[in-house]
Amino acid sequence: MDNNTNTPPTTTTTPEAEVAHDFPGLIRVFTDGRIQRLKGVDVVPPSTPTTHPVSSKDVTLHPHSTLSARLFLPPPPSTNHRRNLPLLVYFHGGGFCTSSPFTSTYHHYIAAIAAEAKVVAVSVEYRLAPEHPLPAAYEDSWAALQWIASHRTNTGPEPWLNENVDFGRVFLAGDSAGANIVHNLTMLLGDPDWDIGMDILGVCLVHPYFWGSVPVGSEAMDLDKKGVVDRLWPFVCPDSPNNDDPRVNPVGEDAPSLAWLGCRTVLVCVAEKDVVRERGWVYYNALSRSGWLGVVEIKETLGEGHVFHLNDLESDKAQDLIKTLALFFNRD
Repeated sequence: MDNNTNTPPTTTTTPEAEVAHDFPGLIRVFTDGRIQRLKGVDVVPPSTPTTHPVSSKDVTLHPHSTLSARLFLPPPPSTNHRRNLPLLVYFHGGGFCTSSPFTSTYHHYIAAIAAEAKVVAVSVEYRLAPEHPLPAAYEDSWAALQWIASHRTNTGPEPWLNENVDFGRVFLAGDSAGANIVHNLTMLLGDPDWDIGMDILGVCLVHPYFWGSVPVGSEAMDLDKKGVVDRLWPFVCPDSPNNDDPRVNPVGEDAPSLAWLGCRTVLVCVAEKDVVRERGWVYYNALSRSGWLGVVEIKETLGEGHVFHLNDLESDKAQDLIKTLALFFNRD
């Protein structure tokens, strides 16, 4: 028998992982557990120059957690006396699964708002799905709000808030998933059992991520876009995957009355070509009829899509939106 077989050694190959979840332009998850985020993955330091004269720094909100935020402070006046500026608490978008305050996009965007509106801004970081499915983002955002409220007597741990903020003029704002967070926080703040000792003067929902199981308006005309949004909530909130969960469908049959909303003014911003545009209008109309005692307004940007302003902050329509927000944040 010939023992010289010259047979190549046997190798074991691992099958290539398949895509388990795919949200184009947002995130992709593979069957082997790998996660590929397709946007909002860059990180810039707070010292990164912007076209606006604002200072910024990063803070850890609780010493025993990773909860953090980026703070923005407009330039001081010529005198050194204590300032009383409005406070903006901002929650970024990204479908609950991408982005952060530390990306170049949000760094420049919040700096632009802080400069235009002359507000102190706190841009909140929260944990992302799918590693940290909902309600993690809501829990982190609520904890951040409690930390901010600890400064209302000017004795909190952060000097920028103690020395510069008028806590009678606090605003919450966010875009897309961040706007969803703002709505849900404000509903909690309307419940006396969740009082944190800090009133919210107004909230701004920019292109809010609201949805539902029954299409409204023109949603069913683009089944591809609708299909992507249909899959998003079950992906980020697997413990309650129904698109009529009140947290994502605030006007559904099971949702609490919007009359509980815990603020005095609301600005809803929508975009004509946005797949969630109709939901913003539904929310505006439902809040108007709910018996809520505040004032709600809506602004629609024609010819633009979802969070268009983040793609080009210097465009005329983005600048118009930023100026609209600045006027809203300077109301008494």
